[in-house]
Amino acid sequence: MSHISENGARKIREICDRYTDEKTPLMMILSDIQNEYGYIPLDVQEIVSQKTGISVAEIYGVVTFYSFFSLRPKGKYIIGCCLGTACYVKGAQQVIDKFSELLGIAPGQTTEDGLFTLDALRCIGACGIAPAVSINGKVYPKMSVASVADVIAEYRAKGGADA
Repeated sequence: MSHISENGARKIREICDRYTDEKTPLMMILSDIQNEYGYIPLDVQEIVSQKTGISVAEIYGVVTFYSFFSLRPKGKYIIGCCLGTACYVKGAQQVIDKFSELLGIAPGQTTEDGLFTLDALRCIGACGIAPAVSINGKVYPKMSVASVADVIAEYRAKGGADA
């Protein structure tokens, strides 16, 4: 628990307490923690384990299995590049490669300034507008390599402002 303040630990225990009457509370607890803090590091998993009696190994397995959950903080703007079949055939690999080049990060990483996280997604269900990119839920249809720099510039201009 070295990284979690006592106030933070108390908040996590309160989240766990919301689901004491549930038969299988783990997904709900982890979802609330992810929404509250943006990620679920090991020390948070230990608090959840102590509070629920669910082993850290099981919690870690859930956190690492589902792509919604993260072990590390994500950027303010999460760029999800769909690499599903339709998007891939329409050039999604080149699009994600361009994001990677311009941001200086690989998929799964966050920029040093904490502004961007780049994620490779399997399918976002937007096959008709392939290749599709989503940034904090906003979908960019038919994304081209040529438009990647403009999209990055748009979000850099927003910077610290709310998206």
